[in-house]
Amino acid sequence: MRLPKFSLKRCFIILVIFCALLLFVINLREKEIWHNKVLVPTTHHQDHHVDKKIDNIRDNNFDHQQPKHVTTQRPQSNEVNIESKINSNNINDDTVSSDDKKVEIDRDESVHVTRPWYFTDGERYPKPARINKKTNKRLAKLTPSEDPRSDRITNQLMFVPPNYEEIRNSGRLKTILLYNGLGPWNNIKQGRTIFTSSKCPVDTCSITQNRDLAKDADLILYKDHFIPTGVPKHPTQLYMLYFLECPYHTQHIKFPDVFNWTSTYRRDSDIVAPYENWQYFDPKVTYIEQDKNYALNKTKKVAWFVSNCSARNNRLQFAQELGKYIQVDIYGACGNYKCSRSNADKCFEILDREYKFYLAFENSNCKDYITEKFFVNGLSRNILPIVMGARPEDYEMSSPLRSYIHIDEFSSAKELAEYLHLLDKNDDLYNSYFKWKGTGEFINTYFWCRVCSMLHDEESISQPKWYEDVNDWWRGQGVCTSSSWRKFQARKEVMSDD
Repeated sequence: MRLPKFSLKRCFIILVIFCALLLFVINLREKEIWHNKVLVPTTHHQDHHVDKKIDNIRDNNFDHQQPKHVTTQRPQSNEVNIESKINSNNINDDTVSSDDKKVEIDRDESVHVTRPWYFTDGERYPKPARINKKTNKRLAKLTPSEDPRSDRITNQLMFVPPNYEEIRNSGRLKTILLYNGLGPWNNIKQGRTIFTSSKCPVDTCSITQNRDLAKDADLILYKDHFIPTGVPKHPTQLYMLYFLECPYHTQHIKFPDVFNWTSTYRRDSDIVAPYENWQYFDPKVTYIEQDKNYALNKTKKVAWFVSNCSARNNRLQFAQELGKYIQVDIYGACGNYKCSRSNADKCFEILDREYKFYLAFENSNCKDYITEKFFVNGLSRNILPIVMGARPEDYEMSSPLRSYIHIDEFSSAKELAEYLHLLDKNDDLYNSYFKWKGTGEFINTYFWCRVCSMLHDEESISQPKWYEDVNDWWRGQGVCTSSSWRKFQARKEVMSDD
């Protein structure tokens, strides 16, 4: 019998067809297995990665995906979506490994998360901090070196040590000595009251002003000025410097290698103590459409309440220059208009009712120096603040989106006036600066709660850092400028070219 003729071409074609069929069958089988895993009902909570949880919630609870900027009115309830929970937690995504990005979810239930405890009517308290399984360190970023661009306030507010139950059971309290006395905190009682009454997540601390305890205190806090204790520090004892005024008006510390922590309005302080702190209810919702015309019936342009006429940043001279091109009404000792401080509410009513712009000018141009002049006199009213003081990037990180105008956005007072005239004639453009209202609130930063929490962070106190020269950090080159930051930057560029 004659064997069929052997053909390499025919064998190759048969082999290709066979491989294609095999791949098709394998792919079909994998899809079937995956499909069955997803559809099999569960009777208990299962761990899923955060991304899968978000996708599941969107698929089950929303008719369509919300846009990045929501243009509808904010819901009145305290419930927010899961992205809010992740972003407002004390864990930053860029430090969490994929194995740690797990949360619990019941597929048969809708997931609702209440606002954190530091918001008005907030209910959600933190759980003990999670630990990175690989490094055996906490995931929360609490110190300036761990997150230099953030103030880390919410991270500290949501921090509870992993072993806090054991700490509670031990009965030992961390002692905070106010070496200069209570001072501006004269409404605070010694002992634990401030921690328990504030309902701090970590409250096992006690305040004292008894200098005899300097040898054993866990933290010695110096407000405004430093006086040596005369006793040696124990290995885990911390010294903290508290300044609320800008470098021009604070003590020059003559002693090096003294302070471990700082507490100031600066974002790179260990425990930031800002004049105000803005937080969004949901970081993905930065504006909402308003049903109010903030320009309605306002016939006057720019107002300013001021009493210090000799500020080193020449703010009065800038206001007078601006007044050459647009109406600027200056109230107080430096201007021609009067409104008594004893009747401040009436003065602010005039702002809300008659003026479109307010000069929220600080007395010094220093890094992060943003006071109540901006937050209270400006943002808390229905008026658009024009700011001078901190750097433009400082205002950007500390304020609601598109809520102010920085003078350094313009090359001159004349150019700024031209833009203000444009806003004055265009209500829609003017009102775009108020769309942040209703998207968040200025929170209570619970200073003492955060101090207590940080005192229980083993990573911070077991190997405490030192400020070799706290003056260089606080008042060194580039911290303050006597001119605008735009001109300061230009000087730096010229110097670098030379």
